[in-house]
Amino acid sequence: MLKTTRTRTSLVALTTAIVCAGLAGCGGSKGPDRHRVWGKVTFHGQPVPVGSIKFDPDGSQGNQGPQGFATIKDGHYDTAGAGAGVVGGPHVVRISGFDGIASSDDAPQGAPLFPAYQTTVDLPKEPAEKDFEIPGPAAR
Repeated sequence: MLKTTRTRTSLVALTTAIVCAGLAGCGGSKGPDRHRVWGKVTFHGQPVPVGSIKFDPDGSQGNQGPQGFATIKDGHYDTAGAGAGVVGGPHVVRISGFDGIASSDDAPQGAPLFPAYQTTVDLPKEPAEKDFEIPGPAAR
């Protein structure tokens, strides 16, 4: 009986040590530095009511890292809010914008103002403000 208790205690200790080591290993690597980006998004000179902006590192330019993103509200976005910062360097930026008038459960953000817009930008490896004007020809 004493041997069985020691075996169980040893197994529990070993399992605990493995779990703790795994958690420490995963938490220890924080990944690349991310930087806050914020700014305005306009279409025909007016603030985009709601939408999203995504910053994908441009692999064709040798940039790597996680995607940065933010929501657009009343023409403003900020990756420090409900989003994630960027790694800096060349990025492909994708912007979606909506009128903000929910018409159904299928369109909670309303009707699209323009087809998904894509552009490229070279972002600094530090916090930065970057405004985007969606060109008129992007309209449907």
